[in-house]
Amino acid sequence: MDSAGTSDWHIGEAPDARMRRVAARHGLIYDHRSRQFLRRDLDYFDLVIAMDRDNRASLLAMANSEEQRQKIFLLREFDPQGGPNASVPDPYYSGVDGFEEVYQVVERAVTGLFDHLHQSKDGSR
Repeated sequence: MDSAGTSDWHIGEAPDARMRRVAARHGLIYDHRSRQFLRRDLDYFDLVIAMDRDNRASLLAMANSEEQRQKIFLLREFDPQGGPNASVPDPYYSGVDGFEEVYQVVERAVTGLFDHLHQSKDGSR
């Protein structure tokens, strides 16, 4: 598992302090450093999850094959309150409450993703 952005704006930076505070309230340590997603990552990872439609479009543009494109999903595709084109909202300008909202969205979607992976592994999907 890894985390990366499609742009080079924040390479080497720690996550936003507000997100780290929200994560800590939920018992998570969120201390990785930002890196940029690379074209070769599409060969290495079995699943690539984008937070929003713009990032998904950037990832799809990097793909060299249909096999690589089939690995790319929006996170909220797995959110029961999301949908096939729903994006995770950007909390940057909304204060700590926006980061809490994003945490809740991501938690729901990741739970849905795990359920999907478990069902796929069992062959029931």
